[in-house]
Amino acid sequence: MKKLMKSLVTLITYVMAFIYFFPILWLFITSLKQEKDAAIIPPSFIFSPTFEHFHEIWNNGVAYYMLNSAIVAIASTFIALLLGVPAAYALALYRIKRSNDILFWFISTKFMPVAGVIIPLYLLFKSLNLLDTLSVLILVYAAMNMPLVLWMMRSFFKDIPYELIEASQVDGATGLNTFFKITLPLVKSGLISTILLSMVFAWNEFFFALSLTYTSAKTMPVYMTAFMTQEGLFWAKMSAASVFAIVPVLILGWFSQKQLVRGLTMGAVKG
Repeated sequence: MKKLMKSLVTLITYVMAFIYFFPILWLFITSLKQEKDAAIIPPSFIFSPTFEHFHEIWNNGVAYYMLNSAIVAIASTFIALLLGVPAAYALALYRIKRSNDILFWFISTKFMPVAGVIIPLYLLFKSLNLLDTLSVLILVYAAMNMPLVLWMMRSFFKDIPYELIEASQVDGATGLNTFFKITLPLVKSGLISTILLSMVFAWNEFFFALSLTYTSAKTMPVYMTAFMTQEGLFWAKMSAASVFAIVPVLILGWFSQKQLVRGLTMGAVKG
């Protein structure tokens, strides 16, 4: 009976994994089709595969938009960590008046719909001559990811016994030495998972990138809208562009999956 249950659980696991992976598989299959085959409904499973769409998109400069997305994701994540991690450390390990109110204020900034803030942001950045630059997306994404960084890292820091902090202070360690040499190494897995999630959110963001950029600072999500024209949707080309967009995230997630799982199980979803 135990063997049967184990086999059943394994089978269900593989089925669920296939269900989650199937959209990516179908995306890749569609990218190998001719446009006339990709638009057929119901979809055709018999076709002559071709890589011409990948070749065409690469020649059209998809690497430029991928580089823009990478620069924005890395820079915005760095700023969010630079500001958010020390704040999370202070809120987790030190007695600060009304710390719960501060935390709620940070997370409340995520409640407002993005459509409600786009007009003031657009006018602000227009007056600063930052529209259609990577700088505007870096600043917006850093602010967007700050609550995520603060809440996740605070949860990780709260798992550290305060006695370790006190012991380091007794031994003469300064606040910076305690922070960099004791606490950060202890939350390494949580920090990596926070970095990965922040970069993924910045990489995938579409609304701000569409509203605040035109040509020079387009990112991958905005670039993919070029295949939605008045003539119709170019499904095969759009799928090929989507493959280019998801491959870096898949590679990053694959190499950091151990740290990601370990970090998320350390208490990242605690209040």
